[in-house]
Amino acid sequence: MEFTVKDIANILKGEVIGNDDLKIKTLGTIQEAKDGAISFLSNPKYENFIYTTRASAIIAKKGFSPKKPITATLILVEDPYLSFTILLEEYHKIISFQKTGVEEPSFMGEDSITGEGIFRGAFSYIGQNVQIGDNVKIYPHVYIGDHSVIGSNTVIHAGVKIYANTKIGNYCVIHSGCVIGSDGFGFAPQDDGSYKTIPQLGNVVVEDHVDIGANTVIDCSTLNSTVIREGVKLDNLIQIAHNVEIGKNTVIAAQTGISGSSKVGSNCVIAGQVGIVGHLEIGNNVKIGAQSGIAKSLKDDKIVSGAPSMDHKDNLKAIAIYKNLPELNQRIKELEEKILNLPTVK
Repeated sequence: MEFTVKDIANILKGEVIGNDDLKIKTLGTIQEAKDGAISFLSNPKYENFIYTTRASAIIAKKGFSPKKPITATLILVEDPYLSFTILLEEYHKIISFQKTGVEEPSFMGEDSITGEGIFRGAFSYIGQNVQIGDNVKIYPHVYIGDHSVIGSNTVIHAGVKIYANTKIGNYCVIHSGCVIGSDGFGFAPQDDGSYKTIPQLGNVVVEDHVDIGANTVIDCSTLNSTVIREGVKLDNLIQIAHNVEIGKNTVIAAQTGISGSSKVGSNCVIAGQVGIVGHLEIGNNVKIGAQSGIAKSLKDDKIVSGAPSMDHKDNLKAIAIYKNLPELNQRIKELEEKILNLPTVK
């Protein structure tokens, strides 16, 4: 990466205070950035670092008035944190999409097609009748099953396994160790106590701009599709069962498990280690606290926590009472003893 300060200011629609011809080669924190780097100041408690930083340029908020001399060139924007995020995105695109071509050994089956600017890493396997868009990056040891579709500008990191008939959209990022399209957990109990496997004939559909963290698993459905809607962000180590649907722009943290046929709405925030039982409806804009157990459907805009879950404020009150239970128990015992020792009324 090498841009001038002017180039970056144009991307961010910012105002330059200082030398706009400076060359920027990397990004860094305001504390540790060196010459040739750009950083940002968003939180006022870090302001002292702007006077000592070695960064060549700093993104700061419009209206920022320095209390001491500053050596770095400033780029003034409405929201420094958001602007730096945009810059990180641009930098990520550059480093993620540099590679092109095909490393050997690799395999691509009959009737499979790829777009322009593709990269296929060594030991990657692409099955038959697979369609892959432009600028897709497939890193080593990736498996893509027959009849799958991968949209343009998607990055599939090393060791990802994508089962047959999976559909993945544009601008997705799938991190190492993910398994997409594995069988749903479907077994029919028999009279003799054994279980008969129910064939899972559906697929997984991942829409555009979805990020899937390392070692996350998304199961295919029995007949229809498990669907991950546009803009969803999944952390590492998440289990999404068969026939689940995750709504647009929902964020789910690590070690959460969502059981079969549950539907999660749009713009939800689900914290780590949440468990959601099957066949539930979670509304839009719902927030679920860490380690919550969700055993019933939730309406739009609910904020819940606890196991079993309840309204978040009620759960905080319950936690406060729970912490005092030993003391309350002791007080009850003392009161019982006093009552038992009361003098007998004749």
